[in-house]
Amino acid sequence: MVGLVAAGGALGAVARYLVNSLVAWLGWAGWTATLAVNLLGGLAMGALYAWLASRADPTAWRLLLATGVLGGFTTFSAFSLEVWQMLERREVGLALGYAAGSVVLAVGAVALGAVLARRWFGI
Repeated sequence: MVGLVAAGGALGAVARYLVNSLVAWLGWAGWTATLAVNLLGGLAMGALYAWLASRADPTAWRLLLATGVLGGFTTFSAFSLEVWQMLERREVGLALGYAAGSVVLAVGAVALGAVLARRWFGI
């Protein structure tokens, strides 16, 4: 099972690199690659989610494609799926809190990591 995740992760990471390279080649701002990856990953995760629901035993496909490929491509797709599943269960408050909290806390974690690294390593 670990091999499926690893193989998928390698494919996803290469796909992410190719999107970044295409955006750079087009001369677009770097953040557009992240936006493109997040949107493509979300679209793929939604389609995969629907397809896996129709499978008798989706475990291997889920590990290879969702955890591996899409996890290597963008973790935002997993986050987006979790929010969507909460909304499907009509847990709107939880979904909105999770979405907002994730963004705010993740940006805060980046800021804290940068501050600590500068302090500890004199950067």
